Amino acid sequence: MTPAIFGLSGLTLSDDERAFFRDADPAGYILFGRNIESREQVRALTDDLRTIHGRERLLISIDQEGGRVARMKPPVWPAYPPGEAFDRLYDLAPASAIEAARDNAEALGLDLAEVGITADCHPTLDVRQKGAHDVVGDRSFGFEPMRVAALGRATLQGLARAGVVGCIKHIPGHGRAMADSHKELPTVTASAEELELDIEPFRTLNQTPVGMTAHVRYTAWDAENPGTLSPFVIGEVIRRKIGFTGLLMSDDLDMQALSGSVPELAARAIAAGCDIALNCWAKMDDMIGIARAVPALSEEGAARLARALASVEGIAGTGSHGDLIARRDALLALAA
Repeated sequence: MTPAIFGLSGLTLSDDERAFFRDADPAGYILFGRNIESREQVRALTDDLRTIHGRERLLISIDQEGGRVARMKPPVWPAYPPGEAFDRLYDLAPASAIEAARDNAEALGLDLAEVGITADCHPTLDVRQKGAHDVVGDRSFGFEPMRVAALGRATLQGLARAGVVGCIKHIPGHGRAMADSHKELPTVTASAEELELDIEPFRTLNQTPVGMTAHVRYTAWDAENPGTLSPFVIGEVIRRKIGFTGLLMSDDLDMQALSGSVPELAARAIAAGCDIALNCWAKMDDMIGIARAVPALSEEGAARLARALASVEGIAGTGSHGDLIARRDALLALAA
């Protein structure tokens, strides 16, 4: 199995994609707006991916947070609020905010499960920082690590009730960055002591089955390499200090924060300690290059992947989609 998550070019698989995916056997896939049209179309696409691999249990992911990060949009799917909405309610009634976040995530997860999506790159556990770039901004659950962890845990629980695996991001923290890693490499000069605040939500939820790295350079830990490509950040900070035990994927390797070809970056990310290289843009040359540049998925990575996919099995849901949305909205109205 190739330790990569690949994107798809369109609403259906091309013949070249189908042949390549069958040969490369990637660990999973990620969907974007270009792959989304209708419930029936997305379900057919995800079923096609399962047919290629001959297995029902397959990592098919998406970035569906709510707010400004949503690939499945109205009018086909409902809009969901950003993390900030639950942060505002937490100011007034913490238990109600946690319940609202859980109901919201379960409803969102039901949308994903209906069309065959098994993983959501959500929740964002980045602790919000005043004056930082708004690439995180209202996606965050707040400025306090305990609050971010509590609302993040509720989100993971809600997704699991819908049969969807959550992915905590961006480990070890993107909230302090003064630049958008989609456009350039942010450099964080905070001390190791200051960075304890950033890593606290990840440490609290370190048993989460899947996590995603940050394309951020932390001078206190590694003055040369961004977290995704740093053996120190992955080995000493993410695995040891934070104690994260799950499947670790890189953020998208085609972001402008990183320098080098995508296949080279994939090889570096795997060598640094990522289990999976994420490549979102369905460029066939890059995907072929990754398959050639990286070793097969390690036994440890394969075990983590299997545990992640199995982690949501047998968890009972708590209501219909409509009931979940109604409960969420009634709670959020308390802070309106």
